[in-house]
Amino acid sequence: MNEKRKHPRTPCALPVSWSAEGAAQHGVAKDIGPGGMFVASEARPKFGTELTLTLRLPGLADESALPAVVRWLGADGFGVMFGPLGARDTHAITEMFG
Repeated sequence: MNEKRKHPRTPCALPVSWSAEGAAQHGVAKDIGPGGMFVASEARPKFGTELTLTLRLPGLADESALPAVVRWLGADGFGVMFGPLGARDTHAITEMFG
């Protein structure tokens, strides 16, 4: 497979929620990196959908709200590319590569 990502990803298993078309949805982030994540979920938003993903990143006391856009769809979930992230969230994600 030809890897197109600019940033590496690390495996994880973080509960995540988002809202698409007015309905709250849930899934599990299976990998994450500074550029995006893969969300395993039965519900899959349409390609190009802008989302806010809500999850608790390791090392942070509060939940994070990460802006993202859906960049690909698979049989078991979808991949997103993050929008601009704050320093706190960026640091928490990069620390996961420790």
